[in-house]
Amino acid sequence: MNRVLYGLALNPSLPAGLVDRLIEIADTELAEALAYRHDLSHAQAVALAGRVEEAAVQLAYEGRLTVADIDPVAQPRAALALLEENAGSPEWARRLATDPVVEHRERLAACPGLPSDVLETLAADPDVRVVAELALWTTPDMAARLARHPHAEVRSAVAANESTPPDVLAMLATGEGIPPAQRCLVCDREATPFVHDPNCPRPDCDLLPGAACDGSHESTLDALRERALRNPATPIDVLIGLSDHSSPVLRWELAARPDLPPRLCERLADDPAPGVRADLAKNPVIGEAVMRVLATDPSPDVRRSVALNPNVPLDLLTDLADTAKIGSTLLPRIAAASPAEVMNLAKSPHPGVRMLVAERRDLPDEIRDVLAVDPDAKVLKSIAGHPGLSEAQLCSMVDRHGVRVAAKVAANPDTPPALLEELTRHEPPVQKAFRVVARHRNATPLALLVCLADRQARPMAARHPALPPDVLIELLGDEDRQVVEAAAANPALPLAVMSELVP
Repeated sequence: MNRVLYGLALNPSLPAGLVDRLIEIADTELAEALAYRHDLSHAQAVALAGRVEEAAVQLAYEGRLTVADIDPVAQPRAALALLEENAGSPEWARRLATDPVVEHRERLAACPGLPSDVLETLAADPDVRVVAELALWTTPDMAARLARHPHAEVRSAVAANESTPPDVLAMLATGEGIPPAQRCLVCDREATPFVHDPNCPRPDCDLLPGAACDGSHESTLDALRERALRNPATPIDVLIGLSDHSSPVLRWELAARPDLPPRLCERLADDPAPGVRADLAKNPVIGEAVMRVLATDPSPDVRRSVALNPNVPLDLLTDLADTAKIGSTLLPRIAAASPAEVMNLAKSPHPGVRMLVAERRDLPDEIRDVLAVDPDAKVLKSIAGHPGLSEAQLCSMVDRHGVRVAAKVAANPDTPPALLEELTRHEPPVQKAFRVVARHRNATPLALLVCLADRQARPMAARHPALPPDVLIELLGDEDRQVVEAAAANPALPLAVMSELVP
């Protein structure tokens, strides 16, 4: 692949005439890059689709091709892309429902709005993968039918389908009122009892690690229960018994349900698996009493999850700020805080609390300015990206805390050009700041030249439109292909150079 041509294909300044020339010579990679262009005319899109089917698929997904533009026989994957977008032809669906390529029928089974006769054909498909894919996306009536399919893999897919009727999901989750499954993917291929080696040496084996069957299809049924637990349409009443299940994965899924009754929340708060307690801790359905219990959990992940709960009381969040390792993130409860609450948080004696409120980007000017002179570096790192900060305020942060805040100051969208240049000359150097400056809209040619000296920042700087044309031309011969592509994709590349590069 010619990296220069690949970069040019992505260049927003490439004239239509040169785009035409690239379409004429496009291989798969080049065609896929050209398909990303938003300025392709319909004629160009059709020409590109006719040259490489991968590009046709992408263009179909983006709605830039119509039924008239695609030959379903020569371009079945592009036809499937339109069908997946509910914009294809019913006759295409009928043709593809009996396509000899299993992957094509499998993709068709996931398409919306299929004719009833196509659904019937797919439901009777000899390959269980096709039927399972249909079960995952199909209508309520068909899902109810497939819930009784003899293959456990199909039933498992029905359990994941949010269109499956609740009574059918209850039946699948409990196994009551339904005959046992007869087969699964494991016993289809192996003599039972069998447990799949996680380090299976067979290159063509696609069984999941640990997949097992002793005649009861246990690993597939476990997967079915997990899917039913994740499915919001599954009645919570039928899942309550799983709170004592031996599988922590099942209890984990249960803890995330938004319809947990209070008694079940209390039971799961004592679960021995930290992951279960952590998912419960961030579930908005839990009450304050359970939240306060989990806030003292020995696991830092659980305590952090309490902080992520949108309903956590502010006093509890204040206690967690210094113990839960929350990091620099805007918590839901902080984002929803009232003006009075924001004022109180900003005045907190705890730096961890002030850091949390400093992550908001809609702070009143007076609160923003107070936090901008905070003595604690982690508070400054959180406030440094706030819009409206002056050059003097940003400079003061760097003067007081240097490398600890330099990258965050560089990331502020309003950081002026002179300060960006100064940050690239900072001693000691701040490697992350180079990468930030290289992407900044206010970066100057001088700052970008310094960024080019950093290996990680070099491709980003090569793409910046403020880079001088002579430097761009030189970068087209760089030994790093990422840099070459970035320079070729740079809209500041002179038109005359583009013309010379395109065959």
